[in-house]
Amino acid sequence: MTTAYINRIATAVPPNDAHEGFIRLGATLLPDDQRMQTIFQRMCERSGIEHRYSFLKPNMANGTVELDKSVFYSGATGHACSTVKKFPGTAERMHVFKRHAPELAAKAIGGLKLGSDRRDITHLLITCCTGFYAPGLDLELIDRCGLPASVERSIIGFMGCYAAINALKLARHIVRSEPSARVLVVNLELCTLHFKDPSNDLAQLIMSMLWGDGCAASLVTSEPEGLALDSFRSMVIPGTSDMMQWHIGDQGFDMVLSGDVPASIHRALRDHGSEFLEGAPTGKIDLWAIHPGGRTILDAVEESFGLAPEALAISRQVLKRYGNMSAATVMFVLQSMMHGVDRGARGCAMSFGPGLTAETMLFRTGALGPAGGARRTTGEVARLGQDHEFAA
Repeated sequence: MTTAYINRIATAVPPNDAHEGFIRLGATLLPDDQRMQTIFQRMCERSGIEHRYSFLKPNMANGTVELDKSVFYSGATGHACSTVKKFPGTAERMHVFKRHAPELAAKAIGGLKLGSDRRDITHLLITCCTGFYAPGLDLELIDRCGLPASVERSIIGFMGCYAAINALKLARHIVRSEPSARVLVVNLELCTLHFKDPSNDLAQLIMSMLWGDGCAASLVTSEPEGLALDSFRSMVIPGTSDMMQWHIGDQGFDMVLSGDVPASIHRALRDHGSEFLEGAPTGKIDLWAIHPGGRTILDAVEESFGLAPEALAISRQVLKRYGNMSAATVMFVLQSMMHGVDRGARGCAMSFGPGLTAETMLFRTGALGPAGGARRTTGEVARLGQDHEFAA
């Protein structure tokens, strides 16, 4: 049976580091209540996030977020303030998505350095849950990136943070059935377009401080280079369907993220971890590519599998540098693992999303580095790549 490989991964983020600006804006949306303000600031500090990127640009002077110098989000404190709160409707947010999403996707694809090989791409898979329009992103990328007009296109929409694993699963199916296929996978999310007025809901505001914008592009073929895609497994955790939801509302897309998610993930992995790993002991897994949905989610995975703190070092680095970029995030983690890893290392990639669903992929490093020798673990790879900027 043909083996599918991720040959290359490239990533991209928008130009504006918006994390501190969104925190300042968030503080203006809370009542003039010192306790709530203190909790908000403390939770932001403990999030493990230092940077998030957006096409929107925070104005640090007046607590607004702008697009092309026009206010997109603004806030007012609970006491007397001349600033009027402004939050755009869904149509305005989708207009911004249509304008900027192709730009970011093309930047990520450019990082793959396909050159003349772009004419040999046979399939294009796109995952996204933060924007839609038609004719869509798939057709724009054919034109912008010089892809064949005959390329087969599929859009995997509204699956949330685990969509990238599903896209790789589909790419593997394609390559196994058509060994000559060359599949381009694009995971794009502009999460910051859906910041909402929390209406004094502190938990909702803290949750909104997780999200950043980003895009990953990868090439999947049967050529034995990169990461070999061995197997996939999906599990819907019973009784958790209301814990993570994503709906289209009049004022953007509405996210529901329960504080019980980490505990539910912990229980599911504790009880069914061996199924996800197909019976392999955790000590046989060298690389852990866990979607950094948040610090507490990474803590839950670490505790469930009894992992050493350094096992999730790369996932924590990605969370620190970029926040949660939904489906694109786990690809940033996998990209870092494609540097300085010896051939034959075994890995587990895992993402979580609405359902509550866990999607898992087992992989091996293919023709990266010399054969034989000691296999580097996630922590060792993270130390080698401390200064690696994820090509963003």
